[in-house]
Amino acid sequence: MVFTDSIEENTSITELIDHIARNIPDAKEKIKGFVHETPLVSMATLSDIVGKQVYLKLENLQKTGAYKARGATYKIRKLIEKGKIRGVVAASSGNHAQAVAYAAKVNNLPAIIVMPETASATKVQATRSYGAGVILYGTIYDEAYRKALEIAQEKDYEFIHPFDDPDIIAGQGTIGLEILDKLPDVKEVIVPIGGGGLISGIAIALKKHNPSIKIIGVQPREAASMKYLLEGKLSEYIPRLSIADGVVVKKPGNITSRIVAELVDDIIVVDEEDISHAVFFLLERGKIIAEGAGALTVAALLSKSYIPEDEPIVAIISGGNIDPTLLSRIIVHELAKDGRLVVIRGVVDDRPGVLHDIIEVLAQYRLNIVDIKHDRVSPHLLPTKASLELVFEASAPELVDKALNELRRRGYWFKKRSF
Repeated sequence: MVFTDSIEENTSITELIDHIARNIPDAKEKIKGFVHETPLVSMATLSDIVGKQVYLKLENLQKTGAYKARGATYKIRKLIEKGKIRGVVAASSGNHAQAVAYAAKVNNLPAIIVMPETASATKVQATRSYGAGVILYGTIYDEAYRKALEIAQEKDYEFIHPFDDPDIIAGQGTIGLEILDKLPDVKEVIVPIGGGGLISGIAIALKKHNPSIKIIGVQPREAASMKYLLEGKLSEYIPRLSIADGVVVKKPGNITSRIVAELVDDIIVVDEEDISHAVFFLLERGKIIAEGAGALTVAALLSKSYIPEDEPIVAIISGGNIDPTLLSRIIVHELAKDGRLVVIRGVVDDRPGVLHDIIEVLAQYRLNIVDIKHDRVSPHLLPTKASLELVFEASAPELVDKALNELRRRGYWFKKRSF
């Protein structure tokens, strides 16, 4: 059976699901040796917080750093089987770009990836490192997408869609088979949703095995396109900037939205603060680097946005390609929010010994200084005064309050400030 845009609406959902379900075991065989079978690990700290046994499926350890390598590899292997293929084209600003570039490289095919001009330099460089030609075009994905279709037609290359393709969905569904191999009694699986390819594949693989397994989707509140679509409110949807940039799509797929409507038990949303906390939690407590989209499932559990009813639970960590600058900002934000990174500011007499006296107090309470800013020339300061800003690490918030009280006792009036 061939699925095209003109046939999708006339194909029953049962036929569509059965078609993909038959291809998932085939996908598992065809991608073997090209992608990793990623670890499924229990996380005691998270399990204690949730009150049920939680496992993490670590697709951040996948080839190219995300699950996308599965679908792209299977799609290209299928195309090669069907006959001569000149090359492939894709449009993406991130993980799909790298996945197609990688899959093309290991199958000795040329690849052209169209990325928006706004794509991060890190992701552009990573895509080029797999040997793909990268064209920067447009400011948003939709413009890059149209350009990629033009190139595919001009060069007679195959266009690889990031999610709305039965073969791509089947490739992502291999994650479900791996979960069943390691944890056959799984009761609930929590999955990030962008365009819907990942959750569609996993839902088909798991529901075909056991229809009672609950499949829960998670989206950022700023980009909950699938939830809006299924609620009939897509016209009200405006995608906004999110830490989970990997799942920000203007519109979910036609195929994927039908599968999600049929098989996914619920879609919940999480706030940006929840996502930030989840990225930091995984890094600090699990030693796991996850991008914002990859941490959505843990954000849902930590924030209690979703409370599981049964166990064991699997949370999909879909990728780890987080921009280092964003990660550093998240770390600073979370440390400050937790009271472990503190800024204090105050005006002091501009005389010898003052700074030494202040530092002595901070050292007394084991506050480790990270930075000091000293201003003597601002026009709002008297000639005899100086402004001081100190940034320091604190092992406990109460130590900061004690230090501030001691500074006041010595005549120094400092206040905590936000970053």
